[in-house]
Amino acid sequence: MTTAAGTVLAVLLSLVSSAGYALAAVAQARLAAAPSAPSGRGALRALLARGQWWWAVGLNAAGALAHAVALHYGPLTLVQPLGALTLVAALPLGAYTARRRVTRTEWRGALWTLAGLVGLVAVTGPAAPGESLSLREALAVAAATALLIAALAGGRLPGAGRRAGRAGADGAKGSAQGGTEGSVRGGGLGHATASGAASGVASALTQTLTAALASALPGGRPAWWQTALLALLISAFAMGGLLLSQAAYRGGLAAPLAVVNLANPAAAAVIGVALLGETFRAGAWGWLAAAAASLVAARGVVLLTASAPAPPEAVREAAPSVATPAAPSTTATPSAEGPTGPPPAGLPGVPSPARPEVVRVPAASAGTPAAGLFLPAPEAEPAR
Repeated sequence: MTTAAGTVLAVLLSLVSSAGYALAAVAQARLAAAPSAPSGRGALRALLARGQWWWAVGLNAAGALAHAVALHYGPLTLVQPLGALTLVAALPLGAYTARRRVTRTEWRGALWTLAGLVGLVAVTGPAAPGESLSLREALAVAAATALLIAALAGGRLPGAGRRAGRAGADGAKGSAQGGTEGSVRGGGLGHATASGAASGVASALTQTLTAALASALPGGRPAWWQTALLALLISAFAMGGLLLSQAAYRGGLAAPLAVVNLANPAAAAVIGVALLGETFRAGAWGWLAAAAASLVAARGVVLLTASAPAPPEAVREAAPSVATPAAPSTTATPSAEGPTGPPPAGLPGVPSPARPEVVRVPAASAGTPAAGLFLPAPEAEPAR
């Protein structure tokens, strides 16, 4: 196959991969927003019993396979930026399934995020292709990432709760709805970051497993149980990333998907720079370009978070806390049935007779009536 034909095939496969990931994200977001979405104990069991979940799993697997084949036929500098089109494809698909239009703010946020993601990918190429982690480094990365995921998913990072609760509005109703909505979205971004980190580490461990199977792992050929351990860790991080993204979509679609797409290459870049001797392209200018691209992507995520519609779960959780206004009370008037009985119905066309005013006489001593007794007010003496 010629170079031009391989490049065209790589572009087509990259587009197929982006479409698969986008469809999977929309399916997961719809599953998370469903009124019958499982939560609490037994949520995982209920999720695994849903056919829509397995459709999302299959679409994610198809997207990953297409991406891997595209990397075989095309360069990384071409395939990776095209993978960022997942967000651009998922935004209109999600709006279509929700029967609404994509707002201008959402388009601007998507474009800002896309520009930042492309900038990050463009300057974070490997310095020495083919390098892989040693078995000890792989286990250390897995342990550190597991701790980071636990902190992100549990919301125990400093300032996470404060940032999530700043969306409250004035008033009791606005505070309840705004605080709950901000908590759901803040938790969604934390789960999205954890999902991207898990996927990035799964990719690094996959590269290590490939090198181990090819007997090219630093430190020598591993034992069979070490290879099996790597395969188990890859499966755990891959499935964990998928489940974390499912939890992230409770806070919407666009912003969590953008964070997942940003955290994945960021985690891979941290591993490459810290352990594999990789560096940003263009030296110090590459670091500055990466910092600028990160700010651009962060701006896009902020726009997507602010413009996202309120998640249904936030509305469901805030609804019980809204007080129902009480019906206007009526003053009881005496009637033939007693002081507190309902007034008799008047005849049609005949005005009802005037009722004497009712006063409450407090009990002052033992010789006075009991507290709370209703007595008719004394009638005014006629003028002479």
